[in-house]
This record gives sequence, structure tokens and C-alpha cells, in this order.
Amino acid sequence: MTPEPGIATSQLAGAVPLAPKGRLAENVVHFVRVLRAAGLPVGPARTLAALEAVDAVGLANREDFRAALGAVLVSRHEQLPVFEQAFDLFWRNPKLLEKLIASLLPTVFGRRGEAAPEPELPARIAQAMLPPAALDLPREDDNEVLLDAAFTMSPREILQRKDFETMTAEELSAVRGMLRNLRLPLPELPTRRTTPASRGHRVDLRATMRRATGAAGRLAPLAWRKRVHRTPPLVVLCDISGSMDRYARMLLHFLHAITNDRDRVHVLLFGTRLTNITRHLKHRDVDVALARVASVVADWAGGTRIGSCLDVFNRRWSRRLLGQNAVVLLISDGLDAEGGPGLAAQTERLAKSCRRLVWLNPLLRYEGFEARPAGIKAMLPFVDDFLPIHNLDSLEGLAAALDHAPTRGRRAMVPDRR
Repeated sequence: MTPEPGIATSQLAGAVPLAPKGRLAENVVHFVRVLRAAGLPVGPARTLAALEAVDAVGLANREDFRAALGAVLVSRHEQLPVFEQAFDLFWRNPKLLEKLIASLLPTVFGRRGEAAPEPELPARIAQAMLPPAALDLPREDDNEVLLDAAFTMSPREILQRKDFETMTAEELSAVRGMLRNLRLPLPELPTRRTTPASRGHRVDLRATMRRATGAAGRLAPLAWRKRVHRTPPLVVLCDISGSMDRYARMLLHFLHAITNDRDRVHVLLFGTRLTNITRHLKHRDVDVALARVASVVADWAGGTRIGSCLDVFNRRWSRRLLGQNAVVLLISDGLDAEGGPGLAAQTERLAKSCRRLVWLNPLLRYEGFEARPAGIKAMLPFVDDFLPIHNLDSLEGLAAALDHAPTRGRRAMVPDRR
């Protein structure tokens, strides 16, 4: 049967149109592309769902339109701020347009008074809104010098101090390469084992007697032994909950580098459960190693149960991993709903089982940080060092802090949160 003019074949079959009419469908598809460029995991299935949601809700109410797109395009709570800012920017909010321009310009510090802090617009949203061909088009005035930047900072120096949370996709890719070249030097400590030496503080009686036996009555020189010096084991407990998602993904490149650089490095991830990924990080190819980690970790970007995970570590792993003056790096923001006496007891047991407990917290990047959450209050009295972990400079600060003696009994906070 020939279809009537003006009626689609899919409508004759009883199908519902998947997209609204006019240019709205193109704008929705372009908005999904912006979210994908900003880092949200939205694919073709989410795009079709967004078109169906817009067709069902319509454009009569802006809040309904926003809620419909958010319901199908946002899958985790930590993705909501990125979606909200991208929505206001894409669908014509003039206030955020000023923040877009400001996020793409360098910061200039002057003598004016401090302004009230405002929520920072992620640079990856600003970059996602730019047309992809705008950066590659040649211009006639490329050879003309418009600004002398002889005394400005290099891109590497900017990346050293930039927060992982506000980096663009290109900047994150560059920082991953820099993280792979970082090393974490640990001081060598004396162990109980000894080795033969020409000079030492302990006489090797067995070797001395063997020399005397073959000397035929003549005086035999004393044999000496000295202690063996070795770097202590390094145990890393990394939080992979939703609030630590972006930091944990970046730090895995650093953990992969130090795992393959030295022996006796153990890495365990925790969110709602504890997972040992040491043998997966041993693979030389970082992409293969991270793919194996993703296949074995089931609670990535989920909830947080720090107390329960520390209890599992203390019962199952501490005796085999925390020997010989081990150093423990605890990477977490301390935001645990179960914070209380149980968390304090497990942190105390962990601190007493190792030589040094270093807590790396990305929340220390804020100038007005206060230990108000129950989880942070419960853990702080038992850590040796309390350091930030949000950019490359903080990782270099960690290496410098490990060169000093532990300061158990008081918090060692770094005043410079660059």
C-alpha cells in the first residue's frame, strides 16, 4: 500500500517519533556532545533518551526541561554540578558566559581586596563550548607580536599548581605523562640483617674463627659485619568513592609509576569494599594495567565505608604488608557516614602497626578547611602527617615530607596550598 503524502512510514507502523520538531533536536544533540567533551559518560543511547524526554516534557517550563535532561544524562551525584553549569551556559545564561571567558584567561593577582569566593567553572566545560576548528584555523596576523610574555609562567609551571578537578582534557592528558615520570624517594633504614664489611660495629665471630684456623698460629685480623640498609615497604590505601573519583583516576598513573619503579609497593583501593590491585599495576603498559584494575574493582565512584575497609585491612592484610618499618599512605577525603568510635579504633590500630601513617586529603586545598566531619575528627589524632593531594606540587611536597622524621602526636599541615 502506498503511504499517504505527508505521513512518514514509521508513523504508519505505529512508532512514536524519537525527536522533537525543528532545530531543538539538533541543539539537544549538540548539548550532549558538550557534556561528553566535558567528561560525562553520555553515548548514543543517552542521546536518544534525551530526545524522548524533551519531546515528552516540551518547552513550556524551563525547570521541567532541565529536570528532564538531567534525569537521563546524569547518572551520578558528582556529575550534577558539571551538568548544571553546562546547561546554564549552553541554554543562554549570561552570568555564566562571563565565567566562561574568565576561566580561559590567566589569573592576575593585584593589591586589591579579596573578593568573596565564587564557585569555579571547570575549564573543561569552557573548552567543550568552543568550536573544535577554532583553535586550528590559520590567521593572517600569526606572525605579529601582540604581547610580550617573556616573564610569564610556562604551561608546565601552570600545570604544577593547577587543581586536577579544574583541568581540561588536554591538560589531564599532559599531566598523566608527567605523573608517570614522578618518583617517590624513601629514605633507607637499617634492618636487622647484617652483611660482611671491611669496617663495622659488630665482630663476625664465625668468619674470625675461620681466619684464625687457617692462620697456623699467626694473628688473624678481625672480620666485621654491618647492618643492611633498605627502603621500607610502601602501602597505599586509596579512596575511590564518588567524591574522590577524579583524584583517584589521576593518582593511579602515579601509583603505577612507583609500583614499577621499586619493590615492596602495595596498592589497595577502597570504597564500600577493599580490593588489592598490586599485581594488576605491575604490568608495564599503563593502559593495560588500568584496564585490569577497572575489571576487578566493582565499587568505583560509589559510597564510602572507611571504617569497615580499614577493619578488613587490619585483620587480613596488616600482618603480611606492614612489617619492616612500613610507610602507609592513606589517600581519602575522610567523608565517611560511619565515622565515629569504630573508625577511630581502626585508624589507631593501623597507626600502631606501621612506622609512619601519612594522610593525603584533597580537601586541604581550601584555605578555610576545618576538621568538622565526624570521620576526619576520628582519624586526625592518629596520623603522623596531614598533607594535601590535589596537584603536582602537592605530590612533590609529599616527597619532601617523607624526608623528615615522623611527627606522631600532632598534625603536620602544609601551610602553602598551591
